[in-house]
Amino acid sequence: LVHDQRCLGASSIPDTQPTMADYAADAAALLDHVGWATTAVFGISFGGMVAQEFAVTWPERVQRLALLCTSAGGAGGSSYPLHTLAAMDPDERARVNLHNLDTRFNDEWLAAHPFDKAIVDMMNARRDEVPTPERVRGHAMQLEARRYHDVYDRLGRITCPTLVMCGEFDGLAPVANSETIAARIAGAELRQYQGGHMFVVQDRQAMPDVLGFLAG
Repeated sequence: LVHDQRCLGASSIPDTQPTMADYAADAAALLDHVGWATTAVFGISFGGMVAQEFAVTWPERVQRLALLCTSAGGAGGSSYPLHTLAAMDPDERARVNLHNLDTRFNDEWLAAHPFDKAIVDMMNARRDEVPTPERVRGHAMQLEARRYHDVYDRLGRITCPTLVMCGEFDGLAPVANSETIAARIAGAELRQYQGGHMFVVQDRQAMPDVLGFLAG
């Protein structure tokens, strides 16, 4: 079961600023709508933040939890403040975006690694698309909610089997943030992969691992 988060994709954009609690409540409402009392939960990047907020609020509904390249916020460390990118000049923004994807990425690295270059080209093509004013508004609201994400002090409420996965060269959600999440959740397992914020496609072992974990 997959859904577009509010403000993103085909989901609607509200009139008022949502919070991370609102994003988690959306997931709970969706489960109610389809009649699922419990479920395994998979969250990557911002989705991992929402997954944490959901899991600390409704721990009894989560059978297994997979958190990929994400952060707890607060004292647990935050992911890169993406809301600051808009104020940067284009060249600086491009440099930061490249570093966030993978701290190894530069012209020399990409010239020698065509698969990684394809990832960068794909991300750049998405950024080059001209969004509607309404989509710009929705994206800004999502980033504003993300800015205040903080579940660090509540992670101990999670009691289900939890897998925390990170990329060794992630500039957006550093390895230390995943280490903190795993340390705060009893019995959580931490696995590190070759790659950056897109390690789930850079390291061929990542997706089989997460699917195997979620299947129990």
